[in-house]
Amino acid sequence: MLITQSAGRFLKRKNSINVGGKLIDFSQPVVMGVINVTPDSFYDGGKLTSKKVLISAVERMVNEGAAIIDVGGVSTRPDAPMISTKIELERLLPAVHIIRKKFPDIPISIDTFRSWVAVRIIEEIGPIIVNDISGGTMDSKMFETIAKMDVPYVLTHIQGTPQNMQDNPAYTDVVKEISLWMSDRVKQLTKLGVKDIILDPGFGFGKNIQHNYELLNRLDSFKVFQLPLMVGLSRKTMIWKWLGIKADEALNGTTAVNSLALLGGADILRVHDVREAIEAVEIFKALKLTVS
Repeated sequence: MLITQSAGRFLKRKNSINVGGKLIDFSQPVVMGVINVTPDSFYDGGKLTSKKVLISAVERMVNEGAAIIDVGGVSTRPDAPMISTKIELERLLPAVHIIRKKFPDIPISIDTFRSWVAVRIIEEIGPIIVNDISGGTMDSKMFETIAKMDVPYVLTHIQGTPQNMQDNPAYTDVVKEISLWMSDRVKQLTKLGVKDIILDPGFGFGKNIQHNYELLNRLDSFKVFQLPLMVGLSRKTMIWKWLGIKADEALNGTTAVNSLALLGGADILRVHDVREAIEAVEIFKALKLTVS
């Protein structure tokens, strides 16, 4: 068995998380819409240039069926330059205030690896989901902060940092190694009292194309944790580079890999294109009805 006893404490699959008293139900897969308030993200950097454009983008995602809006102020594409906490907050705080005011019922996730950023956002707008692409490896205070603030946490696997993660990443068995890494960190988080943990195997974060497709092929291996599983495959290199196209041409490929992820047990699809992901979920649900 790949997983240590720490995963086994979840005897019953966790089908929901609590965000400030509001439950998000994962008995059926949901879609998380990506909002990047950065100038240099790999796909949509620099597009959300005004309050009006931001509101329009979030409104479209909500109307199309997004269950969560994920807001990021730092690009985590390979080789992205590191920015200061100050700049990250200057990007995030106005955006989350606008989203919370205009869409008070939509749960917000913050894409950050800095515990202080998480604290400031929570103090400003209330409970959120913290989506940490580093899995606590880039801020030693992240886990204790999540426990203290009592908010859901996305535990994402990464090998290295965004600045070096694609410098020849290596694994003997990518699924086994990520599973053991997650097992240790789930144990740490639960010991601290964190109640709501979402797992993300970290497609593209310190993995080459072969590693990514191995993860996708064996995604159901992570079911042993009995925790919600998120995947972020939207328009990533593993799609467009394999197909010999560009990121802005990779919507069809994204739908294909999202559909495979749903078959592998994904509970959350983190995407730039909400409508197409919702359609994939609806077809997946229809498929499941035929075997229920």
